[in-house]
Amino acid sequence: MEPAELVDAERLPAAVVQLLIRRGLTVATAESLTAGLLAATLAEVPGASGTLQGGVVAYQNHVKERLLGVDPGLLVRAGAVDAVVARQMAEGARRVTGADVGISTTGVAGPDAHQGKPVGTVYVGLAGMPGHAEPEAVLLHLEGGREAIRWNTVRRGLQLMQARLTGWT
Repeated sequence: MEPAELVDAERLPAAVVQLLIRRGLTVATAESLTAGLLAATLAEVPGASGTLQGGVVAYQNHVKERLLGVDPGLLVRAGAVDAVVARQMAEGARRVTGADVGISTTGVAGPDAHQGKPVGTVYVGLAGMPGHAEPEAVLLHLEGGREAIRWNTVRRGLQLMQARLTGWT
């Protein structure tokens, strides 16, 4: 059962922004798969400047390494679509922007598999969430074409943030 605070997809970005502001938290994004869609979705909400610090589009591994501090050896061993990579990206977003909370997206939108991972394999990383001492990553298996996978990643990432901010895991 979902808490009453969880809202429909249309109101979700505003609900997350309001929760962050109410808790006095700032947020930053680190996006590979979504290439800025998550930050843009948050920025569309009036008042988002009260929480959104910025975002890094890290589509290429060298950007993940240099800007976000993702371990280059990990990228070689596991590839970019990995839980630990997602956690390191989220933590890197916090670090480079000075935000309280970091959220990251990495995955395969298609049309082809990438580094042995099938289309629709997605990780959302979170760092700095109240009540969660360590960064976490959630594995999603999404269906549809590129656009659907990218937008569903944004929606699911916001739902995950909302659930953590309202105390539901």
